[in-house]
Amino acid sequence: MRGGVRRGARTLATKSLKETLAAQIPAKQAMWKKMKQDHGSKIIDTVTLDQCIGGARSVKCMVWETSLLDANEGIRFRGYTIPELQEKLPTFSGNAADEPLPEGLLWLLLTGEIPTYEQVAMVTKELADRSKLPAHVEPLIRSFPKEMHPMTQLSIAVLALQTDSRFQQAYAAGAPKSSYWEHTYEDSLNLIARLPEVAALIYRCKYHDGVLGKTDPKLDYSANFNRMLGHVSPSFDELMRLYITIHSDHEGGNASAHATHLVGSTLSDPYLALSGGLNALAGPLHGLANQEVLGWILDLQKTFKARGKPVNESTIREFAWETLNSGQVIPGYGHAVLRKTDPRYTCQRDFALKHLPNDELFQIVETIYQVMPGVLTEHGKTKNPYPNVDSHSGVLLQHYGFTEHEFYTVLFGVGRAFGVLSQLFWDRALGLPLERPKSVTPEWIVEFFKTHPDGLAKP
Repeated sequence: MRGGVRRGARTLATKSLKETLAAQIPAKQAMWKKMKQDHGSKIIDTVTLDQCIGGARSVKCMVWETSLLDANEGIRFRGYTIPELQEKLPTFSGNAADEPLPEGLLWLLLTGEIPTYEQVAMVTKELADRSKLPAHVEPLIRSFPKEMHPMTQLSIAVLALQTDSRFQQAYAAGAPKSSYWEHTYEDSLNLIARLPEVAALIYRCKYHDGVLGKTDPKLDYSANFNRMLGHVSPSFDELMRLYITIHSDHEGGNASAHATHLVGSTLSDPYLALSGGLNALAGPLHGLANQEVLGWILDLQKTFKARGKPVNESTIREFAWETLNSGQVIPGYGHAVLRKTDPRYTCQRDFALKHLPNDELFQIVETIYQVMPGVLTEHGKTKNPYPNVDSHSGVLLQHYGFTEHEFYTVLFGVGRAFGVLSQLFWDRALGLPLERPKSVTPEWIVEFFKTHPDGLAKP
């Protein structure tokens, strides 16, 4: 059975997270050097004009250490599926049926190794020790106008934290490239540690009285985040642990991950890089979708209440076709890569079946799940008619009284920082270069196909 976060004396045999990474870096550098020597000139993909016009969809042109997305299987974090993470990572309570701690996932994303209970406890303590905000950040957040979107506030606040950047300070002082990983590590851990208070301040100032709930040194990262937000339910603590874990990473090609990587490739520090990723996450085609899903469900519920009809398979099908026929999409369904139900949806559904099986909105989501794939298949314009991660998360949050829909993407952003900053660490440790793809003009394309009407031969 898995154990909880045990806090005790550190044994001599237990390396810290930073010591573990320092020991891994030389071998990883040597592996990539040999890979480049042996295979650097070999072609691993071809690019079509459709992909150039369509946002470089599925073009294999990035290295991403921390996760891989398969069209049928879903996401694997360092090779582990979500059910495997739930089985293998330590929990707070020690109960094998509870959700994994994000601190354990952070260790896994950085090192590729499943951590021990003691190692997870060390990360929990390290994040708590790093969590104090610079003095100017809280007054800045409190000065934001209430009408400012919480994602805008989060991005600005992360930039304000940048005054403490160890990487920026070291670079300005002429630090050697071989030490960049250390300063990136310090910034990344500091940033992850401080995000809960930043996010909680935004939440409490925008929606409530501006007063943070008290934290408890005996609690973990997720539970203390909830306490600052003003939530004290152990069941909601479990949801936050699951939420942060499954939203942490989704390989490197999604917009928030790619934006963080791109900005970081310029040797901008982790604060500047993550702010870029958060700005991408704020878009309605990315992280903002979770609030749009709940809005669609609530509109459905309100519409049929006004019409004096129950919400069932028939009325959901009716509302779905009204949405599609008006030229809109069904939020929460379809995915750029996946071609089956998103495993992140499935684990949230399992959580709901365990903790809130009779919740009215969950029952609606369940019925939508039975109806929508058939509607979208009949519609014929969706490659994947199955639900994604956004299709479920808002309903779970709503159940626990977390009704401020605009804030949902901020929670997504707190989780996403775990994955993108873990990768940014390895970008620095491996010395990955500035990202600089080649673009072409429409005129270049026209001239190219005059001389190559069938395109280039495939390798």
